[in-house]
Amino acid sequence: MPITDPILKQIAQKRRLHFKICRDCGSKNPIKATKCRRCRGKDLRLKKREVQAKK
Repeated sequence: MPITDPILKQIAQKRRLHFKICRDCGSKNPIKATKCRRCRGKDLRLKKREVQAKK
């Protein structure tokens, strides 16, 4: 069921796409993180934000 309300869609996209991924262990971290919450590594990257259509 697609979301039609633009405000709810924006909230959902922010929740699903705006965080950092640890390159060592793969865990999700907050966008403001400097170290991984799980392994304490400093090698973090932003999640890729390209939205692809389902096939």
